[in-house]
Amino acid sequence: FKFLIIYIYINKYIFNMTTPINSVDTQHDDMIHDCQFDYYSRKLATCSSDKTIRIFDVIGDVYHPVSTLTGHEGPVWQIAWAHPKFGTLLASCSYDGSVLIHRESPQNVWTLIYTHKYHTSSVNSISWAPHEYGLILACASSDGKVSLLEYKGDQWTTNSFDNDTLGCNSVSWAPYNAIGNLPTNNNPNNNPNNNPNNNPEEIKPVLRVVTGSCDTTVRVWRFNEDEQNGKWVEEKKIGNPHTDWVRDVAWAPNTALPYNIIASCSEDKSVAIWKQAEPDAPWTHTMMQVFEHPVWRLSWSITGI
Repeated sequence: FKFLIIYIYINKYIFNMTTPINSVDTQHDDMIHDCQFDYYSRKLATCSSDKTIRIFDVIGDVYHPVSTLTGHEGPVWQIAWAHPKFGTLLASCSYDGSVLIHRESPQNVWTLIYTHKYHTSSVNSISWAPHEYGLILACASSDGKVSLLEYKGDQWTTNSFDNDTLGCNSVSWAPYNAIGNLPTNNNPNNNPNNNPNNNPEEIKPVLRVVTGSCDTTVRVWRFNEDEQNGKWVEEKKIGNPHTDWVRDVAWAPNTALPYNIIASCSEDKSVAIWKQAEPDAPWTHTMMQVFEHPVWRLSWSITGI
């Protein structure tokens, strides 16, 4: 459980042909649930059921353990690095219902800067928004809510929406330049006619996330600023391919493709690819493959393939 094996993925679509290139003794005392490189791949963070987070400096193929972060009272499910424009920030979520945000300053000295205890049950997934939106963290919980934690005006603020009744397992942000995020005449959030001065600072791309839940459903949400105080609204989709818990969802990076792409995986051993061809069009899905075992995690390459 305490060794981390790093893989290079060979097959373009079905990741069942892998070659290990390195292994790391993480010194965790229990199962590892997540590992993430920072923006520059110079640091590696791991988290475990032993309630700790381990930080490693990466120099070539050598991983030097430098810090152990504590504070959670239960298994740590997931970790996420913020964009470096905000400094060296690492968020973590846990079975104990909390989200912790640590900052490194100076080097290898980590400080807990915020504790988010909004949820009443396990927080299963966290995801930082694209940096163009600011410092915003989405948190998906077994209580069925998704909370949005934002640092603005020298303070952290929280808002949330009800995703489902059985529990939310995963959350992923749309890329900043996703189809439908930028102003169009058909987009009530950002009609360019509402910006007669054509001032770029007055144009706000739409906030969008995708979630995966215990009720077997993938949902795509859009923040509608036209509602009083703003409201998260579910987008249209066709069909529901999964028959068991949706374990993970991942919105693909936008690399000039003429459509949006999302991947979802499930306890039912399947992986689905969702596409949206144009703004406000319904999402449609294609089943990729049914595996021999439940599929718990998904991740796109930086090119979105």
